Amino acid sequence: MSTPQSPITSGFSATSTPKEVMRHIDLRGKYAIVTGGHSGIGLETVRALHTAGARVMAPARDVAQARAALADMPDVMVQPLDLMDPATIDRFADAVLASTDSVDILLNNAGIMAPPLSRDARGYESQFSTNHLGHFQLTLRLWQALVAAGNARVVTLSSLGHRYSPVCFEDIHYTQRPYDPWRAYGQSKTANALFAVQLDKLGRESGIHAFAVHPGRVPTTRLSRFMTREEKAAVAQAAQVGPDFVPSPLKTLAQGASTSLWAATSPQLAGMGGVYCADCDISLLVADDSPDVSGVRRWAIDPRQAERLWALSLELIGE
Repeated sequence: MSTPQSPITSGFSATSTPKEVMRHIDLRGKYAIVTGGHSGIGLETVRALHTAGARVMAPARDVAQARAALADMPDVMVQPLDLMDPATIDRFADAVLASTDSVDILLNNAGIMAPPLSRDARGYESQFSTNHLGHFQLTLRLWQALVAAGNARVVTLSSLGHRYSPVCFEDIHYTQRPYDPWRAYGQSKTANALFAVQLDKLGRESGIHAFAVHPGRVPTTRLSRFMTREEKAAVAQAAQVGPDFVPSPLKTLAQGASTSLWAATSPQLAGMGGVYCADCDISLLVADDSPDVSGVRRWAIDPRQAERLWALSLELIGE
């Protein structure tokens, strides 16, 4: 049975904090991985999981920088990982599997937004490669550890930006059409949401449940580091859907981490999965042209599109 894409009245909200959503959550004996866990929302996520007693791994491209950022939590583990480099993903997964039998929480938090056009060594567009394919490959490499946990959760950060584009299967990597950094970002965030749909479908018999999360608008992260102020304004305006578009309120870093933590740990979601969440609840399904900033578009949770993306992703990573 799939989980309805409909709010469950969690009792939390856009302003809920990690302390509130993690109250009474005991993660002692649990193993958690948070990509991008040394900065921004990821660092707040790691801090909350660590406080709840979990063993936490925070992989990073720059290990020295990550260890410096995590210096007040010296028992948080750090290993090298570059989501655009398949070889480092395999090496990281091997290191994890050598150190633990099970992974209880995999939080696919790292991402990039609207950089100039660049490609990985395979020729894949960088946002699709980093935000989706890297996490797709990582999850598959850790599959046996997720199964061994018996009740694992995989949480992948999507975004309100999924509204900017569905997955354009005919030209995912912008080899035939002009590159639009914001539409490419939207495509990758739609892919994150579709990934959760199909992962939950395939994994639930093994106790794996998956969620996609929109963390909210958090201005103090490094996500927009590739863009000038003028580019941010121009792209945001071009990406609006409908004349009545109103930006969602800004959140603090801690508030931005709360929905991820809720999806990863809340007993309210026991047995559930395959849904898009925001503001510490399952989001409403809205029309494709809706100006609503809190809902999810149909193209981001379409099971047929999710199955198609999964099959294509297997091909793209050489499976």
